Amino acid sequence: MKSPAHAAPRGTSSSPGFLTRLWPILAALVLWEVVTRVAANGFFPPPSTIVVRMREMWLTGPAAHLWLSDAALDNFPPSLGRLFTGWILAGIVGVVFGVLLGRSVVLARFVDPLVHFGRAIPPPMLLPLLIPLMSIGTPMQLTTIVFGVVWPVLLNTVEGARYVDRQHVETARVFGFTRGQRLWRVILPSATPKIFAGLRLSLSLALILMVVSELVGSTNGIGFQLRDSERAFDPPGLWGSLVVLGLLGYVLNLAFFTVERRVLSWHRAAKQTT
Repeated sequence: MKSPAHAAPRGTSSSPGFLTRLWPILAALVLWEVVTRVAANGFFPPPSTIVVRMREMWLTGPAAHLWLSDAALDNFPPSLGRLFTGWILAGIVGVVFGVLLGRSVVLARFVDPLVHFGRAIPPPMLLPLLIPLMSIGTPMQLTTIVFGVVWPVLLNTVEGARYVDRQHVETARVFGFTRGQRLWRVILPSATPKIFAGLRLSLSLALILMVVSELVGSTNGIGFQLRDSERAFDPPGLWGSLVVLGLLGYVLNLAFFTVERRVLSWHRAAKQTT
């Protein structure tokens, strides 16, 4: 049993660790503030000005709406809806077709050239084609997001499903598992780490493509507000939208990482025991 003398350093080490991670951000903000104040360039405002403008745009509403303004309520929910809908659809498509391609060598030989051709097309380049086909709106935006983010999920799922331990599959056959049981109990669990890696990459891409799809002809969304600030010659509002996108990306990545650690805890435990 460890004495309290041994337990004390462990408890106090978390605070310096937190400060170590925090001080580069604070130093960057201070440097940003000083440089922009000295430069006095209207297109490159200091952080203090950006924060004030962000509050004016998004945090001037009533307490019943969590102080969110009408602009925030009109633009944030549509963007988040497109982001998560496109990401979930791409995840479903990528996992389903990834498992099929990963477990069928014959099918992979025919489809691989099409997969590599499709992933080489930059999704923003599809906008001139999708606008006349679907017109400007949510279907066009979701198509752009799904097409752009499906590839990391698909390719990682293919790799995960293709390289399942052969002994596990043979053992499942010996025990009389049906094809569906082998899929749910052997193949998908073995491919889950790769699937989560693809989903994590696609989430960042979904955020980028959400903004890109909203820059063209959209009437709401964070991308629309960013474009509106540019047209209104409002640099603090423009930078405020960029800051919100950065914070949103950080929060989404942190939330996904937390979920991933919980879901894949068995995988880490298995690696430690081997």
